[in-house]
Amino acid sequence: MSSTLSENVQRTGFSIFDHMEDKEHEQIVVCSDPTSGLKALIAIHNTILGPALGGVRMWPYDSEEAALRDVLRLSRGMTYKASVAGLNLGGGKAVIIGNPKKDKSEALFRAFGRYVEGLAGRYITAEDVGMQVRDMEWIRMETKYVTGISTALGGSGSPSSVTAFGVYMGMKAAAKKAFGSDDLGNRKIALQGAGNVSSHLARYMHKEGATLYVTDIDSEKVDRMVRETGAVAIDIDDIYDLDVDIFSPCALGGILNEVTIPRLKCAVIAGAANNQIDDEMIHGALLMERGILYAPDYVINAGGLINVSNELEGYNRDYALEQAARIYDTMMRIFDYASTHNVPTYTASNRLAEKRLEQIGRVKSIYASQSRFSGRLGETTGRR
Repeated sequence: MSSTLSENVQRTGFSIFDHMEDKEHEQIVVCSDPTSGLKALIAIHNTILGPALGGVRMWPYDSEEAALRDVLRLSRGMTYKASVAGLNLGGGKAVIIGNPKKDKSEALFRAFGRYVEGLAGRYITAEDVGMQVRDMEWIRMETKYVTGISTALGGSGSPSSVTAFGVYMGMKAAAKKAFGSDDLGNRKIALQGAGNVSSHLARYMHKEGATLYVTDIDSEKVDRMVRETGAVAIDIDDIYDLDVDIFSPCALGGILNEVTIPRLKCAVIAGAANNQIDDEMIHGALLMERGILYAPDYVINAGGLINVSNELEGYNRDYALEQAARIYDTMMRIFDYASTHNVPTYTASNRLAEKRLEQIGRVKSIYASQSRFSGRLGETTGRR
């Protein structure tokens, strides 16, 4: 795998180090195990607040370059997510290149677990797209630095329900800002994606009486949501053209761009997917110009990170849900900041995240300097 990445650099001019520097990453680990077929990347973005915690995603990427770009973006998002959520964690992410429907094996996940163990706690892994609780248990056979394990082993199981609850609370905050009321009962909501998080989210909205529209590449998932919530099934490409109050991206990222944004007829975008905006600078500003209120993805979907972070200190589901409920207040703070400073909401959330990182980083730097000074003083005076 390493040689292939090197060949890509020579052929396309793609530079791993330029991309790391661009997003200020600390470390990239290339994981290869020919025996099991493992090809994976672990990206550690920032550890100022604590060890990097972020899920491992299994996906059939078109190229290793695409996998690298994804893991760099996702790991940076985890840093900002943990910071805004008030967690003492850094940002990291991992991707395994492969088809989750046919390439999984115990050997592959245990090989990945050995790479995680080799990082000695700088990176803690968790469940993400394409992964299941059983896969995390195989990883745990090789390392203790893993969350999202089954309740039988003392973990929290799948974080999907807590993630969905956090998205639900963030969506209600967005509705409050956009419509003056957080009641979703009379709202029309388009769901892009019908996976685990989206299904839980749909149940919350259905219970309030919202009218739902749903699309997904998996027709069975769509059919199940239609049966459970009365949602209207929509063709994949038509989801952008619906006249709805809220558009909720709950699949893969990069779907808000120069092609799709002009088609939107919603007042709010609030969904669970990561990296929804293809280019923050360009497309985030475009959303603001169109008067569409965007709930920053890494803020609204922080419930999953909140859930698995609780495993590190002894899991308590009630407390995890209580923390996820605070996403409502965090989102309102971001919306108010954006309005006051006349900036896009993604800029507001980034600034709040960076402010905490800067403050904690400065405190740590001062503490480290004082410790070094005390050590030198002890040597001079003979104290230990």
